[in-house]
Amino acid sequence: MSGNNSNDLAQGLKSRHVTMLSIAGVIGAGLFVGSGHAIAAAGPAVLLAYAAAGTLVVLVMRMLGEMAIASPDTGSFSTYADRAIGRWAGFTIGWLYWWFWVLVIPLEANAAAAILHAWFPAVDLWAFSLIITLVLTLTNLCSVKNYGEFEFWFALLKVLAIIGFIVVGCVAMFGLAPGSQVSGVSHLFDTQGFMPNGLGAVLAAMLTTMFSFMGTEIVTIAAAESKDPGKQISRATNSVIWRICLFYLVSIFLVVALVPWNDPALAELGSYQTVLSRIGVPNAKLIVDIVVLVAVTSCLNSALYTSSRMLFSLGKRGDAPAMSQRTTKAGTPHVAVLMSTAAAFLCVFANYVAPAQVFEFLLASSGAIALLVYLVIAVSQLRMRSQREACGEKIDFKMWLFPGLTWATIAFIVAVLVVMGLREDHRAEIIATALLSIGVVAAGLLVHRKREAAGRVALDN
Repeated sequence: MSGNNSNDLAQGLKSRHVTMLSIAGVIGAGLFVGSGHAIAAAGPAVLLAYAAAGTLVVLVMRMLGEMAIASPDTGSFSTYADRAIGRWAGFTIGWLYWWFWVLVIPLEANAAAAILHAWFPAVDLWAFSLIITLVLTLTNLCSVKNYGEFEFWFALLKVLAIIGFIVVGCVAMFGLAPGSQVSGVSHLFDTQGFMPNGLGAVLAAMLTTMFSFMGTEIVTIAAAESKDPGKQISRATNSVIWRICLFYLVSIFLVVALVPWNDPALAELGSYQTVLSRIGVPNAKLIVDIVVLVAVTSCLNSALYTSSRMLFSLGKRGDAPAMSQRTTKAGTPHVAVLMSTAAAFLCVFANYVAPAQVFEFLLASSGAIALLVYLVIAVSQLRMRSQREACGEKIDFKMWLFPGLTWATIAFIVAVLVVMGLREDHRAEIIATALLSIGVVAAGLLVHRKREAAGRVALDN
């Protein structure tokens, strides 16, 4: 499909791009570093938190896969919400999702800049942050193939790093690593038991780990720019179970088996670095820093891509400025890329200029968006499946145990949102996200009324 100056995206992503994106595109610093905080809070029972959050993602991806295979679309779940629930739902979740990824851009740029600044202290933190964001913006502006190529190599390095960690961890667990301070799996139970801080701590850890899976749905957005989207989405959706088991559950199992959960290094240094140091791997900090740098750069790259595609889709549906659907001759939505980057820079500016509370509110406002996205996907699938069955349509790729499992997923997500609202450490996120959602819905209604009024004036004339 050739791009022009209006609204055509190029189908420039190759099969290997989409495959690698689906395998490791969502693995960020949360797994390598952030998991240490979850382990320190819940102990070895953090495995239950990861298993619960992972199960939710598998079910949601199955539902999304059912809709995306039938109708591949760059707007993904936002477009399906538009059709199944109503235009207000597609508008709201589309803009909230765009906002989520726009906020990720400065956060990941800052994380990457912090690592580079530690290596080259003569260069200011903000300079590294600016350079990284500009370089990745330029690659996203050139063509979708560039994004795919960057993401292919980023994801491949992350996969190799995790597999390497699992191999080294298994060698140490069986007592075969020379000079290692750790072996066996005794730490799963020998430090105040498997669930030292009770079920409440596991629930809190689940709320934290749930957001480390956000981004699994990107493959349904990216697949729309590949030559055989249905096949790519089907393959990615079917592989989500082993990906979560291997990358998250196996690697976290090795961490809690080899290191006591109350080791202060877990929260300070991160889970991977702590384990590698205890095993006696030389230059453990440098290795993990390089892997984290690749991971956060990859997430920044994906954030730029995803936010621009969602904005492009909103533009095509008339829910964003018309200019956002313009594409270059290479089929790249350049205006949407630039608008998303500009919004990210405004967030950075707010961080430096405005009081700390302003940026804290911005961050908190994205806290429950992942759960809202999952909820919208589940409700959309429930309605679209019923509509398709009523029309006698043949459904090749189905959600399991429909409608019971879909209803159970909806009930679980609502329960988690209620728990977040009741817990003091997550209440601010619920309030901020609710205020943002109300603001987006109000803006949508205002735009809709203005359009209707303009339409009536045009008819009268």
